[in-house]
Amino acid sequence: MHSYTVNASIQIIPIVQDRHPYEWVDEAISIIQRSGISYEVGPFSTVVEGTYEEVFKVIQAIDEYLLSKGCPEWISNLQIQIRSTG
Repeated sequence: MHSYTVNASIQIIPIVQDRHPYEWVDEAISIIQRSGISYEVGPFSTVVEGTYEEVFKVIQAIDEYLLSKGCPEWISNLQIQIRSTG
């Protein structure tokens, strides 16, 4: 894996009827907060910055969490900017 700096906008859209979608979104934000990478929560997505590996590890952790807790369906919208220098 490379060590490029990555900025990513992560938006999770739970498709659920048994819980309010924000409950799932709040859990995803908690995972990002605990990851230790730089982040900024916005009204439509959370922007993170880290190495390629760090950012994709967080994305994988969110997906695994939602699956393990029984979220029946969700959409993950990602926008990724990769910078190979500086």
